[in-house]
Amino acid sequence: MDREFLTDLFRDFGPVTLRRMFSGYGISADGTNFALALRAGLYLRADDETIPQFEAEGSKPFQYQTRSKTVMVNSYWQLPARLFDDTEELAVWARLALGAAQRAALRKRPRVRTAKPPVKKMVGKKAVAKRPAKKRTKKKS
Repeated sequence: MDREFLTDLFRDFGPVTLRRMFSGYGISADGTNFALALRAGLYLRADDETIPQFEAEGSKPFQYQTRSKTVMVNSYWQLPARLFDDTEELAVWARLALGAAQRAALRKRPRVRTAKPPVKKMVGKKAVAKRPAKKRTKKKS
């Protein structure tokens, strides 16, 4: 699958960004990656809400082979073949995939870090607490 084909395929969905990765492209909208176009096929992001739709269509999750085992990636599922000919319905599935990707991103938000205690620095044989730097303020003239 080349850039032109993918851009045309997602035309009813709206503008997408294609980035080279692995053996194909990562497909994103609004900065969120929601699909993979690889040699093995086109895969959309899925979660517990959308996986039943993929299963009903007979789709399979993305998988790849390592030297010792087959790895199944349950968060990306193969696009049903019939959607390649129906770009309007593909747009509906792409919106669902974007929603799944956005929900996953919300679950991965970094936690707010709490302040760490001061680091003790060894001076000679004594442990001395390191003082935090003083804030500099401008003198008013």
